[in-house]
Amino acid sequence: MSVREKDSPELFSNIQEHNLLRQYDLLSNCIEIGLCKGIEAFDKYTLWALNHAAVSNIAQFGGRYREEPISVGNHTPPHFKDVSDYMDRFFSLIHENWTIHDHPTLLAAFALWRLNWVHPFVEGNGRTARAACYYLLCMKAGRLLPGKRIVPERIRENRGPYYAALQSADRAWNDGRYDVTDLAVYLEELLRDQLLDA
Repeated sequence: MSVREKDSPELFSNIQEHNLLRQYDLLSNCIEIGLCKGIEAFDKYTLWALNHAAVSNIAQFGGRYREEPISVGNHTPPHFKDVSDYMDRFFSLIHENWTIHDHPTLLAAFALWRLNWVHPFVEGNGRTARAACYYLLCMKAGRLLPGKRIVPERIRENRGPYYAALQSADRAWNDGRYDVTDLAVYLEELLRDQLLDA
């Protein structure tokens, strides 16, 4: 059962807000498990669960990788047949670089950009990418981070710099380079503001 935005915008918005609260509760649990088990606990099942929570009752295929083509603005994500391979490589990069990169926001920035670039789900990719990003920020910090408004909420409140940093990473990728520096700096600022607001 699901509701479409065009049929009932108010109900759709209400359900979406409730989903974000449920997703945050689930995310907190996932972070606690990750802190206990280590970064290997961050896997496709974690992402599937976070996506399902984000789109429950507003999309019918939540928690599953997409099996159809999709486009997002000017970006055409990879073919759906390649999504599983891209995601395996995504998790491998996070796990293999976890102890190499001490920078507190670099891998979180990579996750935020790469999940938006691959767009592995039919719906809720941004919400799921922001949740994954926050998971990694907390894992790097070794704790559930304090603050009245967490990084994903701060991104939602002012999306302009977020989109600009994603586009910067996209341009670098299109030029044959990997560079999420703008996104990492942006996340540093948001994280600092969150911690100051604790």
